[in-house]
Amino acid sequence: MRSKMLLWEKRPAKMPQPRMMLVVTGDDFGYCPRRNRGIVDCFLAGGISNVSLLVNASAAKDAADLAKRIPIGLHANLSEGTPVCQSLQASTLTNQCGFFHGKMGFRQALERGQLSMKQVELELRAQVRLFIELTGHLPHHMDGHQHVHVLPEVRDVFAQVLSDLRIPYTRVPVEPGLHSCTWLPAHLHRFYMQVEKDALDSIPVFSRYGIRWPDVYLGLTTMGQNMSIHSLQRALSHAFAAGPSGTTSSSASGSSQPVIKAELMVHPGYPSHPHEGGCGEGPDDFSQSAERQHELNVLKDPSLLALYSQERVQLCAFKDL
Repeated sequence: MRSKMLLWEKRPAKMPQPRMMLVVTGDDFGYCPRRNRGIVDCFLAGGISNVSLLVNASAAKDAADLAKRIPIGLHANLSEGTPVCQSLQASTLTNQCGFFHGKMGFRQALERGQLSMKQVELELRAQVRLFIELTGHLPHHMDGHQHVHVLPEVRDVFAQVLSDLRIPYTRVPVEPGLHSCTWLPAHLHRFYMQVEKDALDSIPVFSRYGIRWPDVYLGLTTMGQNMSIHSLQRALSHAFAAGPSGTTSSSASGSSQPVIKAELMVHPGYPSHPHEGGCGEGPDDFSQSAERQHELNVLKDPSLLALYSQERVQLCAFKDL
């Protein structure tokens, strides 16, 4: 493993007058040792500028130790693995085996009114406490694994926790250009459109609590096999067209050409080995897929880094916005 000093030394190069400040966030940090190594390698190569930690994942401590100099936030998890809060091992958030209900199971239980929002709050606060224990500081940002943070009811509890703990930034997954992505499989397109609706409905809630987020979100249309230099260039074009207004909660610059603040969600890594990693149930198909290394390869590609330079896109962290 590369030295921690190297992590300190690797900083994105500054450019004159960027058109966009782009947070490239590697999600699911801590999932397994191979995902951790891939994410760190991606950071060292300049492909990502930020990570989001799953504190209930099997390699979370290893990830936190590796990331002493990497900008890091909390990937709050209510859908995969087991709760951090010990009193919630048998609760409305878990099934008979003590595991969270899963990406779709959590949503179904929420729709049926079976989830206690008090228990959601207890778990979110417990995950923040564990994050502090692992890293020594509050998260610079906090979002939701599998976008659970924008779901009805959950969004209100989530915003309250961020406001109480003074965690300034979150993610609002509304992606420009999503509607025109005809190549997406029907089931994914339906899911993404529901995520977008939930995210749009979250904006008034997050605004009321003073939570901030970047002007533009990218990442649904460029995930896995759909990631390429071309698809990322297309996504950046949509971001530039959307501009610094729209769903942003950030104040615009006084400049005649304000800098766009954006986040690109990515999932790079080396594929998990079977039976190694996960959040208590072993690694899922997503983490074992070759698509994780495909993303890693694209994000490290010198052609992509040249594109950023050509388009005057400056990679940064949430704390730099």
